[in-house]
Amino acid sequence: MSAEDAAPEGAREGPEPYPYGRYEGARDDQLDRHGFGRAVLPNGDIYEGFYNHGKRHGKGLYVFKNGARYDGDWKNGLKYGNGEFIYPDGTRYVGEWKRDFKQGKGIYYYANGDTYEGSWYKGLRHGYGTYIHKSVNVIHTGNWKEGRMEGPGILDYGCYKYHGKFEKNLPKGPGCFVFENNKYMQHGFYVNLRNPAFDYVGADKLALDDTNLDSPEYRGNPRGIVPLWRARSVTSFKEELLPPEPLDLPIVDSQQSLMDIIGYLQRFDQDAGAGKVEAEEEQHLTSPVTEKGDAAEDFQLPIN
Repeated sequence: MSAEDAAPEGAREGPEPYPYGRYEGARDDQLDRHGFGRAVLPNGDIYEGFYNHGKRHGKGLYVFKNGARYDGDWKNGLKYGNGEFIYPDGTRYVGEWKRDFKQGKGIYYYANGDTYEGSWYKGLRHGYGTYIHKSVNVIHTGNWKEGRMEGPGILDYGCYKYHGKFEKNLPKGPGCFVFENNKYMQHGFYVNLRNPAFDYVGADKLALDDTNLDSPEYRGNPRGIVPLWRARSVTSFKEELLPPEPLDLPIVDSQQSLMDIIGYLQRFDQDAGAGKVEAEEEQHLTSPVTEKGDAAEDFQLPIN
């Protein structure tokens, strides 16, 4: 620290010049930011809240230059605890954080009106949760893995429901539709077929990511795949004939590993000095069986 930066003996407050940004607030014995303060970072971002020996720690509000903001808990300079993140387009996440990732329980409000409420792990939908597709009024309740529907789940279309298993957002394998307030059941299975109208890059490769999106963590529907329902029989409703229900399984978070640290440092290195909000990890999902452009023209909903 240069002489011009040094505060008078015994001082615990005062401005802090660039390159560290402007700061006004409390300090510790080493003149590090400590306690409550307000900082304007070199990239134009603003933080107002608590510090612990130079790092954001406790309650604090971080406002990005582009208008995005995080208001919540911090730990050792990272988002950790409970907080709300509002993106420039109005998308909003309210819930738990861990090591700068959405992790734990939380609600994500998408710009198109969709919502997801449930478990998160390292920034992705993971565990048990409910996703509401507002435009088509379809509700999916089930298990998720790395951002996609995976395992047991229920699709609620309002007047009927589908019970079965999912793979990468799409229904697959044995399942059943339930109609007329649990009066009838249609049993069968879903097969996922290649859509002949889709322009494939290779015979054995399917594009899982929308090429129009820059985010490497986009978790949309597999492109070029058509879920096709094969009906087998219709019976009266019997609860014992339903497939296994999704369970709210706890996520066991392992001790912070070397890969976690490397991953965070890579993200930090990419964003350093850019003055922009963290990359959007999540995109809204289209309904698993009604995705425009990927649904087969001859796809038929089951009838009782």
